[in-house]
Amino acid sequence: MNISNTRSPLFVTTLLLVTLLFVILPLQATLLPMFSQPLPLPPTPLSPLQTPPLTSAPVTPTVFGAMQGPINPTNKTLKAEPSDSVDSSSASSAARSKASSAPHRTIRRDTYHDRLQGFWLGTSIANWTGLVTEMDKIGGAGAPDNTIPSTGPFYTRHDWGAPDQPSIWGEGQPSALSPTIDFVYAAADSIWGADDDTDIEYMYQELLLRNETSILSGEQIRDGWLRHIRPDEENYLWVANQRAFDLMNEGVVPPETGDPHNNLEYEMIDAQLTTEIFGLFAPGRPDIAQRMAELPIRTVARQESEWIAQFYVMMFSLAAGEMNAANPLKNQLFAIADQAKTRLPQNSYPRSMYEFVQSKYEQGIPWEQARDSVYVRYQVEGRDGYDLTSRNLYCNGCFAAGINFAASLISLFYGEGDLLQTIRIGTLAGWDSDNPTATWGGLIGFMLGKNTLTETFETELPGVQFSNRFHIHRTRTGFENNGIDTFENMADKGLRVVDRVVREEMNGRVDLENNVWIIPEGE
Repeated sequence: MNISNTRSPLFVTTLLLVTLLFVILPLQATLLPMFSQPLPLPPTPLSPLQTPPLTSAPVTPTVFGAMQGPINPTNKTLKAEPSDSVDSSSASSAARSKASSAPHRTIRRDTYHDRLQGFWLGTSIANWTGLVTEMDKIGGAGAPDNTIPSTGPFYTRHDWGAPDQPSIWGEGQPSALSPTIDFVYAAADSIWGADDDTDIEYMYQELLLRNETSILSGEQIRDGWLRHIRPDEENYLWVANQRAFDLMNEGVVPPETGDPHNNLEYEMIDAQLTTEIFGLFAPGRPDIAQRMAELPIRTVARQESEWIAQFYVMMFSLAAGEMNAANPLKNQLFAIADQAKTRLPQNSYPRSMYEFVQSKYEQGIPWEQARDSVYVRYQVEGRDGYDLTSRNLYCNGCFAAGINFAASLISLFYGEGDLLQTIRIGTLAGWDSDNPTATWGGLIGFMLGKNTLTETFETELPGVQFSNRFHIHRTRTGFENNGIDTFENMADKGLRVVDRVVREEMNGRVDLENNVWIIPEGE
């Protein structure tokens, strides 16, 4: 039937009433609440690092050459993302009230920004100071064919300020960084160079931001390594990292790059010096930090070397959640170390190393004697299942995760939270001395914050002014601004990573009005 022929006045009136009752009124009930609430602000991306052009020649891979034309990044204010915008509805108010009554911690983002700068600065100071003595002292009489020379007796505290001695590959020459064993740093008119203790962590932070994620996939890790690591020239990779990179170039994807069947170097130190930063991305939530770090660690490590890396990640996460200035740093460090040792399985050699070094400290014997005892127990006698000496490895496994973990514990306990003393002991302890030293320099630097860290060095270096600039292209490639960054900008990026982690992984809240994170306690 053709409805055009039935449009009588009665029909039209009836049709209008039906439309009003069943279409317009329900639609109004649906639409009006939508417009009664303020619309969320669109996300405002951070502006890129803005710097005036350099007035000197391009930066060379040297670390401490002075540069003209200081770089002053624009001060940036982080903007709210949609999930951070203010919602005045009663439902949101109720949700906030419920969240505030649940167990949680509140951390100020501006304080955290200063601490992240302290992490990068502390790591850099300790890294470059430790490089002076890297592989100077590894124990033993060397190789019979002189391919590995005897390194003589270990350093002691009396060697601080004394001439540096040649490393196992120094061909009889002391370090080119410093003729004496002393603090090495980049002054305000200079620039920090990246090294293997900082560059992979810098890269992982960039990858988290670029991929807009908190948990990197194997493909994202592989693509990042291939994009930012030089394939055909000096690439500042060694042992497990180098083998993993070779495997990635062959198409292998993490975590298979760290599988012992593919990577025979999986017991080396690499993972523990490239993944600690994930602890800082999950303040006070080591459960989240371990999930974030799992695949980056397993990219190059398994078993003991994996557990040691997890120990450091847990320490960094616990320290990030502590932030209690009233509690002495020594107490904080020792408490979080004892919590982190739960990542080390009972009867494993990392757990035994921890308890052995801790017992020597508690006995009150000098740190040099504790270090010598570590050498005898593990590299000479092969106790607690540490059997690397029996395998006749190059330099007796001087790059191994195990022996360097034991050395790091000596500087942790005997340094007692004193940043300068910790760096001194770490530098003099032996083996791969820049790596453990950089770890504790970064952790204590974070706990102090950049401003307090700088004040701490005033006692040793009166009037010191450290550079805030960082040259990632010394060791890596493919980053913006020709690889020149600043600690302030790197800390900005770190805050953005934590913002995402708090919202998406912790189900917490980023309160930009009060500039704090509301972080629920873990289970």
